[in-house]
Amino acid sequence: MIKYKSILKNSLVAAAVAFGLTSCDDFLDRAPLSQVTPDAFLKTEADLAAFTIAAYSFPTHGGFNVGTFGIDNGTDNQATSGASNIWIPGEYRVGQTGGAWNFGAIRNINYFLETAVPSWKNGEINGNGTNVQHYIGEAYFLRAYQYFDKVQALGDFPIVKNSLPDNQDILTESSKRRPRNEVARFILADLDSAIMLMKEVAPGGKNRLSKGAALLFKSRVALHEGSWLTYHKGTARVPGGPGWPGQGKVDNFSIDIDSEIDYFLTQAMAAAEQVADIIPLTVNKKDNGYDSSSNPYFTMFASESLGGYPEVLFWRDYDPSLGINHNANHYIGRNGGNTGFTREFVDNVLMANGLPIYAAGSGYKGDDFIQDVKVGRDNRLQLFMKAPGELRVNTIKNADGSAVLIEQPDILGLQETKYVTGYGIKKGLSYDNAQGEGNLGSTGAIVFRATEAYLNYIEASYLKEGSLSGKAASYWKSIRERAGVNPDYMVTVAATDMSIEAKNDFGAYSGGSVLSDQILYNIRRERRVELMEEGMRMYDLKRWAALDQLKVTPHIIEGFKLWGPMKEWYKDEDGDSQLVEPGTGGTPNVSAESDGEYLQPYRIVTKSTNLVKEGYRWAYAHYLEPIAIQHFLITTPDGSGVAENSVIYQNPDWPLTANSGALK
Repeated sequence: MIKYKSILKNSLVAAAVAFGLTSCDDFLDRAPLSQVTPDAFLKTEADLAAFTIAAYSFPTHGGFNVGTFGIDNGTDNQATSGASNIWIPGEYRVGQTGGAWNFGAIRNINYFLETAVPSWKNGEINGNGTNVQHYIGEAYFLRAYQYFDKVQALGDFPIVKNSLPDNQDILTESSKRRPRNEVARFILADLDSAIMLMKEVAPGGKNRLSKGAALLFKSRVALHEGSWLTYHKGTARVPGGPGWPGQGKVDNFSIDIDSEIDYFLTQAMAAAEQVADIIPLTVNKKDNGYDSSSNPYFTMFASESLGGYPEVLFWRDYDPSLGINHNANHYIGRNGGNTGFTREFVDNVLMANGLPIYAAGSGYKGDDFIQDVKVGRDNRLQLFMKAPGELRVNTIKNADGSAVLIEQPDILGLQETKYVTGYGIKKGLSYDNAQGEGNLGSTGAIVFRATEAYLNYIEASYLKEGSLSGKAASYWKSIRERAGVNPDYMVTVAATDMSIEAKNDFGAYSGGSVLSDQILYNIRRERRVELMEEGMRMYDLKRWAALDQLKVTPHIIEGFKLWGPMKEWYKDEDGDSQLVEPGTGGTPNVSAESDGEYLQPYRIVTKSTNLVKEGYRWAYAHYLEPIAIQHFLITTPDGSGVAENSVIYQNPDWPLTANSGALK
């Protein structure tokens, strides 16, 4: 329920405190002001700048968290030591309280807009007029951003445009959900307002949102909804579909699914091309990964200042002297960071000649050694995956002055430092030794970069038109050329065997069936590789309905080829193996050789308490999050407190019982 009781006795103060007001000179990290005068607030350019920047809540690094680099853990791209319960039907459960059903951030932005916009229109805000307009545009962006989080998590959601009074009847009525496509249209309308009001170059540069960031985000939202409706069509997860729980509870509802799909894909294309047509891709020197410290494509993800890279639209700055820092370089640069690329991802990456590794004449050197895996591959794999013998990021000199090199991956060490799969990640890591010292990390974190617009256009265009337009083809060739891959994507298409790809790539599926369209599949492959380690994988898999097959056929995640020549790496100085297999008497630290040549990080423990040892499984309900039971109990118009009488309805295939798992 949208509940603001007691804390909103003075709504101006409450909203200000909730935002934690900041100086417009810093990014996210200033402490709240101790006092605010309500009748004087949001009357100056500085007030608006402080209010909006305090509402920034983007996924980046932070403190002791590797942040962005770890978001893809728990997908078929990356693995961490503990499996997510989203892959364990029955363990991912309905909460009693909490969850994604909340309105705090939305309420605060609504307060800002209903207060600042009339003052702006009446000329009552002091300061630079274009900057004032920009900050109001930021607020529309930020409301859109919050609402998109809700659509991804919950689907249908209430559309609330104003801060509401502390009145039970009004709050209950306002809690009624609207169909997800209507919410998505509302988000796009907010983004249109943001695009109209925001500047090309934000006040303070790329540490603040800009028109380009809003256009990119609009393309993301529109592609998400257009593809969700496409691939989930005919299920209860689409408004009006069979079993849709909103049936009979949503007033004034009608939908033409195909028309909606066309609308969103058209919007995605229009927004994406406005970015991709004018923002060039950063140059890649295409080194082999031994030392990428002077390669702009590598350093774009790993420099202290990212403002000089045109491809970067919006990024977060860090300054340890101000207590604004992260540990990403320390944990992932010098160690494994409790993460790693999966074999499924690594095997899916193309050769530089554009052929899959399994194709005749590909030139693939095999995977007996990590160094071999990278030879002749897509340059993105060469740059962004570690291999023994390469110059170590956060490098320091040995006593004799020689360089420190990456060693064999430590798959047996402490959880926070181990290489979970043996395949270490390197994207976003700096060669600057100071970056690896404890919590002194100051490399910037990208939030939005223009390449996503290229990818969004390619996919939206193909879904809408059923073929690759000249513009889409040119974008795709640009990405492949930068990646050091044969720009003729039809070479890849012709060599693609979907029966093989389906073994390693959840994105080879939609609705439980393997894709038959090799062009569409390779568009998905391009996203997978270009956006590796940037936190977009689950976003893509869910909107593509790419996980149904796991309900029938679980998938066991794998890492590098441990049970080959590389097992010799794990002998002590006496020549005795340190590898302990399950069932051999000691505490196991690797999966059994009898399970296969490849390390299986979730089969190291074979006890019955390990609920993921037989592989990732899926429940249809898991495409959306459940709504916690408390929200139903307090939104019953009759005051009964009976969940079934609520104006809210539960998401498909989730029960109205706390601590219960998915129904199917």
